[in-house]
Amino acid sequence: MRALFYPSYFPNIWSAAAMVQADELLFEKFGTYQKQTYRNRTLIYGANGIQLLTIPVNYSQKNRKMFSEVKISKDYAWQQNHWKSLQSAYNTSAFFEFYKDEFEKFYSVEYDKIIDLCIASIALVFNCLGHELNWSWTTNFDSVSSDKDVRKLIMPAVEDLPQHESYFQLFSTKHGFQSNLSTLDLIFNEGPNALPFLLRQKIDLI
Repeated sequence: MRALFYPSYFPNIWSAAAMVQADELLFEKFGTYQKQTYRNRTLIYGANGIQLLTIPVNYSQKNRKMFSEVKISKDYAWQQNHWKSLQSAYNTSAFFEFYKDEFEKFYSVEYDKIIDLCIASIALVFNCLGHELNWSWTTNFDSVSSDKDVRKLIMPAVEDLPQHESYFQLFSTKHGFQSNLSTLDLIFNEGPNALPFLLRQKIDLI
């Protein structure tokens, strides 16, 4: 089964679950860019609660662009800040030490376009999961697709998503369990158990 997604920055748990449960991923290249989605941001869980990591982009509502055309702003040291935030949130987690070198390399690379960075982040997630990434680009935009269309997972609020299982989180005793965070939260806390966790989540969209 092939499923259609928008690429996202270190995808959240439901997006990653849908990705690993699909046989092939088709990434949307021609949709219009929208602000306040997971295209350029992700949620992690630190000592002070949920933290939003946002990649600055050169974009305005007056000058709308396709997702594939939107460039990352060079005016902010976002890579350094995101890497420090991950270190602060997960340095004492069970598996951060095991994966940290790959993430340090990731944040040392400069990307021109947000869509390319999203693909690179997804590839890194799949590498950490030990799961093959089989994907291709769309060749045109269709509002209705013959593939399993899960493009709406790019939105922060999707009404028909079920509650996924809980897993160990460092700060759950302080702030409670937080669901559908970046898959990085699952990977750093559960390590090799992350892939089996994602595979057993039941998502009606798939």
